[in-house]
Amino acid sequence: MTNVNIQAEPTPIDVKLDETALIVIDMQKDFLRHGGYGESLGNDVDLLARTIAPIQQVIKAMRDRAMLVIHTREGHLPDLSDCPATKLLRWPEGRRIGDQGPMGRILIRGEEGHGIIDEVAPLPDEIVIDKPGKNAFYKTDLEAVLRERGIVNLLVAGVTTDVCCSTTVSGANDRGFNAIVLADCMAAYDETRHKAALEIIKAQGGIFGWVTDSQKVLQALSKAA
Repeated sequence: MTNVNIQAEPTPIDVKLDETALIVIDMQKDFLRHGGYGESLGNDVDLLARTIAPIQQVIKAMRDRAMLVIHTREGHLPDLSDCPATKLLRWPEGRRIGDQGPMGRILIRGEEGHGIIDEVAPLPDEIVIDKPGKNAFYKTDLEAVLRERGIVNLLVAGVTTDVCCSTTVSGANDRGFNAIVLADCMAAYDETRHKAALEIIKAQGGIFGWVTDSQKVLQALSKAA
């Protein structure tokens, strides 16, 4: 087992590479592309684009070392049977989950907007977790996938920092996984919320996990090569 030390806040963390995986959260067209669900709610999707290049670098480094890469997609069944009213009815008609949007029905599995953007698309043999909620552990087999493979440490990337990423980090912490957030591989539709979510994660000695960036992770991985 190869051990590496990742410089992070509030403290550096030692990890075993064979117990470490990368999870890339919800890099979907509906969130990142113009004309998608995110933009329909009045958000500036260009704020999320900065995550693409650093995520690409980290994915490549993980693949080069045959380490586990997991992708997630938020979305619902076409009949909306897995979408609670609290989520479905929050928005006005025409912008609700399941309504017709520029890239198909909004956040419905199999529609164009539900797909992961080409720049960080999964390889055929990589695991894709389809989740009906924000937390990637909610009503999915993510925990079982990680346990089966002996994963203890999760490098966390994706969008958005303050919603699906932070809830997944909290879920990981509750289940005994070390969540290591790559700050430049995450973004929110509002920079204030992005920074606040990172502060919460690393507060009080790392109450939910650690915060680092892609370059520090790449440096740690290079020392193990």
